[in-house]
Amino acid sequence: MPLMVVISALLMQLCLGATYSWAVYVMHLRDLVSISQLHAQIPFTLFYFIFPATMIFSGSLLERFGPRYLTICGGFLFGSGWLISSLGGDNFLYTIIGNGFVAGIGAGIAYIVPISTCMKWFPNNKGLVTGIAVAGFGGGAALVSSGAGFLLDQGFTPFNLFGYFGIIFTLLILFAAIFMVNPPQIRYIASGITHKAGSIFRDRRFLILYFCMFTGLAAGFAVNANIKELYQSATLVTGVSAVSFFALANAAGRVIWGGLFDRLGTVQAIIINLMAQAGILFLTPVILKTGAGLQLFAILTGFNYGGVLVIYAGSVAKIWGAQRVASIYGWLFSANIPGAVAPLVAGYYFDKTGSFNLPLISLGVLITMAAATVYWQRRQINEP
Repeated sequence: MPLMVVISALLMQLCLGATYSWAVYVMHLRDLVSISQLHAQIPFTLFYFIFPATMIFSGSLLERFGPRYLTICGGFLFGSGWLISSLGGDNFLYTIIGNGFVAGIGAGIAYIVPISTCMKWFPNNKGLVTGIAVAGFGGGAALVSSGAGFLLDQGFTPFNLFGYFGIIFTLLILFAAIFMVNPPQIRYIASGITHKAGSIFRDRRFLILYFCMFTGLAAGFAVNANIKELYQSATLVTGVSAVSFFALANAAGRVIWGGLFDRLGTVQAIIINLMAQAGILFLTPVILKTGAGLQLFAILTGFNYGGVLVIYAGSVAKIWGAQRVASIYGWLFSANIPGAVAPLVAGYYFDKTGSFNLPLISLGVLITMAAATVYWQRRQINEP
């Protein structure tokens, strides 16, 4: 049973991570519905507003109704969102509502399930099992972006693919729901583990983690959503490859950073992860001059970004206990909301100047500030 829980967790995340492939569709959407780079990012950005906002409440729902029920509800909504977005050829608003709003709610309901459930089955390897559980989120983007890139080259439109993917995602997540159950010995009482915003946002440790997670997410979003345009001479094949490399590195990073987190602990893992990402962003003007540089940039930023989605979940478990991951991590995950503004800002600057250098370097500065904050407050963070 534990093995099937992990496999099902991976399967769920493969589907939920499909939105990371958004950059593959942007150029085609711009041409088909005559919109700017900024407007083409609205479904992606809205998704990363709604997704984490929903997760704030899904933690308490998980403990009340159980993982299987939430998986079914989340799966139906996520798949339905992609089906609705397939109508966007007639009116792009359908794509905004479908991929952005409805799919965002579905992902917010389902995403916490495999993380919390796997931690309960494997309490001694929280970082590693979380990394494995969410690796599919990046891996799914790699599979979807590669498949979508091929089909787009064969004459399919993004709207065709949104419909096909919606059906596939719904069926796969419903299958995963069969195995999404807590260990027999686990019986949590929801009222004992939920946290109100007022109390958790007064905890300095939480605020530090929130700031750090926000900076890491903002950088990942800005790169991921615009990656095909980071090197403007990139061909379609080069651009799609960069999306796939980012996604694969993202998936690998989740597993590797999860193992490193178990060894290094919260403070060291956060500082190393953030500074590694900042270093790459500072080199943006140097690296993004060739197609090969774009691939390298995608791999390195994707790998470091993958750590963000593991390190902070593990940190919550270490600081507040595995029983509180579902509720507290939902609040921490809301750092996605301000982080999701980054692609819009970067896209707007690109529309005006034709360059992403300043937004990415500015994110590097912000990330460095976050790493310095963790170092200065390391004793506070390490308190039990």
